[in-house]
Amino acid sequence: MPKVIFLTDARDASARPAGGAAAERPDAVLPAPGQPLRDTRARPLRDLRISVTDRCNFRCTYCMPRDVFDKNYTFLPHGHLLSFEEITRTAAVFARLGVEKIRLTGGEPLLRRHIETLIAMLAELRTPAGKPLDLTLTTNGSLLARKATALKAAGLTRVTVSMDALDPDVFARMSDTGFTPDDVLRGIDAAAAAGLAPVKVNMVVRRGLNDQEIVPMARRFRGTGHILRFIEYMDVGSTNGWNMTEVLPSADVLARIGTHYPLHALDADPMGRVAERWAYNDGAGEIGVISSVTQAFCGGCTRARLSPEGRLFLCLFGTQGHDLRALIRGSADDDALTRAIGRIWSARGDSYSEHRALGAAKPAPQGDGAARVEMSYIGG
Repeated sequence: MPKVIFLTDARDASARPAGGAAAERPDAVLPAPGQPLRDTRARPLRDLRISVTDRCNFRCTYCMPRDVFDKNYTFLPHGHLLSFEEITRTAAVFARLGVEKIRLTGGEPLLRRHIETLIAMLAELRTPAGKPLDLTLTTNGSLLARKATALKAAGLTRVTVSMDALDPDVFARMSDTGFTPDDVLRGIDAAAAAGLAPVKVNMVVRRGLNDQEIVPMARRFRGTGHILRFIEYMDVGSTNGWNMTEVLPSADVLARIGTHYPLHALDADPMGRVAERWAYNDGAGEIGVISSVTQAFCGGCTRARLSPEGRLFLCLFGTQGHDLRALIRGSADDDALTRAIGRIWSARGDSYSEHRALGAAKPAPQGDGAARVEMSYIGG
């Protein structure tokens, strides 16, 4: 039997208004022109992450473990995916509501055929003030060397590359792929040469698996102009066997690096901040730490996530999405789509990581029909 990770079917729920006054007066939740759309915690909608595929050519153990995502796994049929035109139309509505930055994710987004065409379409979008969107993409880097120039020419602004080790054996254990660190490094070099800089390099740290690579990774990217970011191992989805004992707190990461290369903190706007920024005292660049487990930043989360087939998720740890595809492919015009997204965001109160920190977050369910969404489906 094929293995399928079930997601809650939210089609009926998403067809209904979010409730309260907004349900009776659809326009009530929309901000005045020039004002941000805010959720129940006054968090503005600024960032949209669009997953363009649930497929990937890596099998990273913290994201797509091979014993689940094997040759029998059922991925989304191509006809279920939003077309480039549907994605662009939806992104234009989000820009109308205050989104300033779009990040293309996956799966591995470079596996989506003709992704450059989508980037060119999105690059034409503007905010209500007439500014172009900040258009970025996250990739495992395996196809980046051959794609970087075309991505830049299409209008991509920057790129983030996932890389969890320099040592080939450790890299193989983490990514479970035939690609090598050199393949990824070539992609990073090609991105920088194409003008997709500074390149951000994301390293997921798992205690006992690749934490010995922290200092070598810092050493490798110091002075390159790239920004290395260390991410705490997160309990995304329900297939990766997450265990808190494998989480290395970002404070420990900073301590290890600081022993070799002294650091100082950089200021950052807490609203919309993902990474805490630190700079080397000798001017060799900066690093970041993403501490969603030990130092939750839900209070500043400004991100919405669109799945490959058009479900809107309000949290990386969500259990259900709101079905926008039914509206996009139905008779809804852009105003109706704007009102629907406005209702959904205005009712948002998600704060999973804060609840986890308090011990109140529920563990990954075991067959109760409410499994958290998988990272390979919705993007990081």
